[in-house]
Amino acid sequence: MTLLYGFYVLVWPALTLGVLVLICRAVLRDRRAAKREHRELV
Repeated sequence: MTLLYGFYVLVWPALTLGVLVLICRAVLRDRRAAKREHRELV
């Protein structure tokens, strides 16, 4: 049971990192598109 709890606790940082990477990639893609179109990001 301890192994299962350990796995459960270690999965959350991995999921959080995945979501953070996904958000950063989307922002960078939008930033590049805005720069290409000569407009502001916001």
